[in-house]
Amino acid sequence: MFLLSGQPVKERDNSVFHHLDWWTCLIYVLLVVFGWFSVCGASYVFGETTDILSFDTRSGMQLVWIGTSFVLALVLVLLDHRIYDTFAVPLYCFMVVVLFLTIFNPHEIKGSRSWIALGSLRIQPAEFAKFATALAVAKVMSSYRFSLDNYRDMMKAVGVVVLPMLLIMLQRETGSALVFTAFFLMFYREGMSGSVLFTAFAMVVYFVVGIRYSETFLWETPSRVGTVVVMLLIQLFVAGLLQVYSKSRTRTYSMYAMPMPHYSYNPNSVASTLAKAVVLNTPLKIALVSLGSTLVLILFSKFVVPFNIVWLQALVTLYILGNLVWMWLNDRIRSHLMIALFGIASVLFSVSSSFILNHVMEPHQRARINVLLGIDKDVTGAGYNVHQSVIAIGSGGLTGKGFLNGTQTKLHFVPEQDTDFIFCTVGEEEGFLGATVVLVLFLVLAMRLMYLADRQHFVFGRVYGYCVASIFLFHVFINVGMVLGITPVIGIPLPFFSYGGSSLWGFTILLFIFLRIDASRHLSHR
Repeated sequence: MFLLSGQPVKERDNSVFHHLDWWTCLIYVLLVVFGWFSVCGASYVFGETTDILSFDTRSGMQLVWIGTSFVLALVLVLLDHRIYDTFAVPLYCFMVVVLFLTIFNPHEIKGSRSWIALGSLRIQPAEFAKFATALAVAKVMSSYRFSLDNYRDMMKAVGVVVLPMLLIMLQRETGSALVFTAFFLMFYREGMSGSVLFTAFAMVVYFVVGIRYSETFLWETPSRVGTVVVMLLIQLFVAGLLQVYSKSRTRTYSMYAMPMPHYSYNPNSVASTLAKAVVLNTPLKIALVSLGSTLVLILFSKFVVPFNIVWLQALVTLYILGNLVWMWLNDRIRSHLMIALFGIASVLFSVSSSFILNHVMEPHQRARINVLLGIDKDVTGAGYNVHQSVIAIGSGGLTGKGFLNGTQTKLHFVPEQDTDFIFCTVGEEEGFLGATVVLVLFLVLAMRLMYLADRQHFVFGRVYGYCVASIFLFHVFINVGMVLGITPVIGIPLPFFSYGGSSLWGFTILLFIFLRIDASRHLSHR
């Protein structure tokens, strides 16, 4: 082939394999191989002469999933990159329909209706909904004049994420549904206000503190530590948000800023001074009133009349929020209203936390949260999995016990050790060094994906790339965290390690669609 100038063009420059990111492919292969050895170790039993390559074993079947995943990756790379953009919405709609139908699946597996049985083959649609949702979000956000600053655009993108999340929750698969919250990391990268992430963080803090110390009394008074601290945090968070987000924090809000009667007004009068004092118009005033009133109420309850100070704390909170609403009505600064709404939502959430734990969550989920927060110490019941996995990891020491030599995993002390808790096999057999290598590989993969996302020439590729990186980070953080006992046990797989075809196929599709898009970044959009 020749250009008009007569110079030959190298055919390999147009080959997708020439532009494919082989470093990411290498990390993928290493993780898959390490994952297979981990499945072998987790499924092997002492004293048995089982052939680990036999298709009758889990290690043998995992080889089938790995082989088909490699073929699937090749097919995804050979497809035209424009097909992912063109069919993003139809594919998403198809997956939504499948998720909806799965709710009515008559077959339950461990209380979940998230699996579809096709003969001896079982498929979990939720694993494939991740890449379909990522494609749909990328399609929506790459549309003309889309902006996360626009309320309607933001709601449209969030709706694309929330719909499959709700359907998966209706399948009683809470763990897989929570994975979709990882998309908010991408939203933040694309310009979403940090206040959204802070709100999520605040809700977690309210829930943990409120539940963990719900039965602890403050200084031998009728007040419970959990509710007192949560109410104080709400007031301080409101003050902090006002300091950060209010555009008018340098202005002085006073009574003479409001429309006044026609008669003369003396700003130095006693009434004016009193009005300025009672109006909480600065973050410093709010913080001082919050801390001061709480201290006074605690001391009064301790040494004068014992009573539950939370009710008066609630009145102080309402007074603070009322000031913000009044300031918004006066000067029409939107941040005042949004901070007031944050405070109201915080109060409602803190009040409903106990109801959510005791009446919304399933009994096994409630038990796991109580164990995680230290309320219950049930090492034979809800905390058994975590207790045994920590023992397995700790027994591995620095260098591990060696391949197929782990005792905790080979004797099957750890339930789900080849799926959700497979990382404990890595820690026991390969030790601290092996576990560190695995975590470093995942970290390098995430950083590489973010680098590839940043170099995309089009919004579609960049958004999809950050969706992929966010999903991988969420899975690794939560899975490893629950094995170590620092995050709740919500039952999500470790990418490329946990046994199963749905998980491995889902992550492979998620990754190689992005690699195919990245390989075509030098081409113009046609």
